[in-house]
Amino acid sequence: MPDGEFRATWPVLGTWTILDEGEVTGQHVVYTQPGVIEHYLETGTFPDGAVLIKELLEAEADEYSTGIAAYATDVTGWFVMVKDKQARFDGNDLWGLGWGWAYFDVDDRQTTTTSDYRFECKTCHVPAKQTDWIFLEGYPVLHTD
Repeated sequence: MPDGEFRATWPVLGTWTILDEGEVTGQHVVYTQPGVIEHYLETGTFPDGAVLIKELLEAEADEYSTGIAAYATDVTGWFVMVKDKQARFDGNDLWGLGWGWAYFDVDDRQTTTTSDYRFECKTCHVPAKQTDWIFLEGYPVLHTD
């Protein structure tokens, strides 16, 4: 998990609202380093070494003058992916399919709790296999149309 306050300097790719039986239960905000968006728009690919951080937050909904709105509350953890076009860590259970994969709990930003991306990460990303394992539809800044 990157040190420092990435929220202040890294651009947001997009935000997801998580629902459970129609109720808002969480929000995911996805960040990347400066320059990654521009590279993606120029090439259609993430540059080698690009880091994507999906911050997981609890959420609540309330009624406001504009209607019912959901908002993020407490951070619960972070999913981190690192683009690895060179397959630098062949044989490492946290690296494969062109990415490094890890989850960090809010109580420990130094040590991942992920032990094998094939079972803990890849299974959720199978629907995004054709787009380099990333759900691009949730990231409007990567679309020029």
